[in-house]
Amino acid sequence: MGSDLKSKFSEVYNTLKSELINDPAFEFDDASRQWVEKMLDYNVPGGKLNRGLSVVDSYKLLKGGELTDNEIFLSSALGWCIEWLQAYFLVLDDIMDESHTRRGQPCWFRLPKVGMIAINDGIILRNHIPRILKKHFRTKPYYVDLVDLFNEVEFQTASGQMIDLITTLVGEKDLSKYSLSTHRRIVQYKTAYYSFYLPVACALLMFGEDLEKHVEVKNVLIEMGTYFQVQDDYLDCFGAPEVIGKIGTDIEDFKCSWLVVKALELANEEQKKILHGNYGKKDPSSVAKVKELYHTLNLQGVFEDYENKSYTKLITSIEGHPSKSVQAVLKSFLGKIYKRQK
Repeated sequence: MGSDLKSKFSEVYNTLKSELINDPAFEFDDASRQWVEKMLDYNVPGGKLNRGLSVVDSYKLLKGGELTDNEIFLSSALGWCIEWLQAYFLVLDDIMDESHTRRGQPCWFRLPKVGMIAINDGIILRNHIPRILKKHFRTKPYYVDLVDLFNEVEFQTASGQMIDLITTLVGEKDLSKYSLSTHRRIVQYKTAYYSFYLPVACALLMFGEDLEKHVEVKNVLIEMGTYFQVQDDYLDCFGAPEVIGKIGTDIEDFKCSWLVVKALELANEEQKKILHGNYGKKDPSSVAKVKELYHTLNLQGVFEDYENKSYTKLITSIEGHPSKSVQAVLKSFLGKIYKRQK
């Protein structure tokens, strides 16, 4: 992705923001217009923008040539819809998790003037998506499919978040609820659909494709999303904080991480006792005991093995796809995440 496309992408954000704070469906006054603008600037554009940019990338690979200004604008607008969706999830997730920081700054609800207004802000972020789609895609033949796609992926993500929340209930820390199949379901629904499938599905719809004919593409992307999350779980414990940009706390937070699920699978009774006694405890000595057990069980080796097997399986699936341009899209995704350090 050239810096040129990235700057064009950022310009589209400003256009969309301006349209939203001047939406004729609501009579804004200065205070409400400023509030929404500040809320958007704080929550929407601050991330890596991977999901949004990959709509533009994918569309370009499908088309196999340069994009017109209009195609850049429309694919960017869809990319921003995904970033809006992400912002909506994160604003509300941070409240649910009682988090303190996000992307190196205080969570939105932690700002003194914001507090629980953040819940309504989340609802507004969610409602901006159909406003953007209506304004720019209403007359397109794929409009209904687009609205449907966003609704379905939001439902899948919220349901994945639900399994995560009720599995990791802090009140009853029960490691026996954690299994590879639970981990897989949480990851698939909570992350893979909106982070991996949604950007490509947007590009396919824009390109005039029927999503029902691309179930195999969906399956490969969901697999990739699962692999990505396993990497994330691994890096949370074994990644260098200066590289990944955060200090991992999955052990302290009693997260249903691939590492703990794998450890439970490989541990003998003695080792299971260590896990049950120390996982989800805040004190550093407990965390150290869990990490020590991870080393004893050679989870780094187990992960490398998983990584290699996943990669081989994904490449084989991708190369079985009849369309070379779809293969290019899938390979570009895989290339970005394989053996990443952060």
